[in-house]
Amino acid sequence: MAPDELRSTVERVGDRFDLGEYEIDAYLTVLEQGQLTASEIADRTEIPQPRVYDTVRSLSDRDLVELRESRPMKVVALDPSEAFDDVQNSLEQMIDELEARYTAPARDTEAVSLVKSRSTILRYLEEVIDAAEYELSLSLTPDLLIRFEAELEETIADGVSVDLIVTPRSEAPDPSEFDYLSVATSARARRGITTPVVAVADGNYSVYATQDALRDDQDRYGVIFNRSALGFLVSGFFGTVLWTTAEQGLAEDGASRSYPRKYASIRRCVKDVIDEGGEFYATIDGRDVEVGSTEVVRGQVLDVSFEISEEVASMTIETEDGQELTVGGRVAALEDIEAHQIHIGRQEPPSLEK
Repeated sequence: MAPDELRSTVERVGDRFDLGEYEIDAYLTVLEQGQLTASEIADRTEIPQPRVYDTVRSLSDRDLVELRESRPMKVVALDPSEAFDDVQNSLEQMIDELEARYTAPARDTEAVSLVKSRSTILRYLEEVIDAAEYELSLSLTPDLLIRFEAELEETIADGVSVDLIVTPRSEAPDPSEFDYLSVATSARARRGITTPVVAVADGNYSVYATQDALRDDQDRYGVIFNRSALGFLVSGFFGTVLWTTAEQGLAEDGASRSYPRKYASIRRCVKDVIDEGGEFYATIDGRDVEVGSTEVVRGQVLDVSFEISEEVASMTIETEDGQELTVGGRVAALEDIEAHQIHIGRQEPPSLEK
């Protein structure tokens, strides 16, 4: 609905319901009795006799009652479903549009938006899930898992790798009763209700919210990192703090991956390289750790490092000119290259478009 149409609808609905005290008393009285004369309305209400005729004519102008010119004049109630039929659809559309305006944060170019509406947080969780093209990290309550089950099934069907944490662990669906591999590549459960609700698409577009924000609680907020490089803060928090402390495994997809593949998380990339084994080639889109310049590094994967805690992951690439460079994830300091996107192939370094 266009802004001008919304304003017109609000004005039209407001005019229909802009009833004064006398009009309300007269309307309800006529509805109860079916039909009354002006004098009878005055007798049954506190409307002064001189004001009754103006009052019922105002109701007639709004098509809420019918005036039958007789002696004396009769005021006849109309079926409310018919009397308000012309505004019912407009009212429903108006409420939907007003709700959308209420829940939507400012759509400026800001990298971060703070939202305090439960419905907004849920809407952005769904949007992040739908936005994922190759990698999705999620921390959800069991209720949210069920709510977004269909969307996650579509995401998996599209070939997106999904790391899923369900919390609190005590309420997570039993793997014997819920097919986790239909909604995730790897699923774990984490203890406690302090775990936040998180969604990160491709290491970039993300939502962070407290569990309280999705309950009837006064202290509710969610943070949207709207397609910003700042999304790596949430991605890094998920990978190093949440995922590594989600100790109960719910499901793990052991199927071989097709290549080339694209990664935002070096942890996930290195784990796949180790699990599948063999010769790999990489194209790294990132930046030089020391000087900050943008770098695209291509070459064969010589070595990978992956601590059992999963908190540290890196790889060593031999470039086409024979140089050996170490590659780390976001905010890498010990390695030569900070990777923003990692492209892995079997026969040769993949192009960035793949």
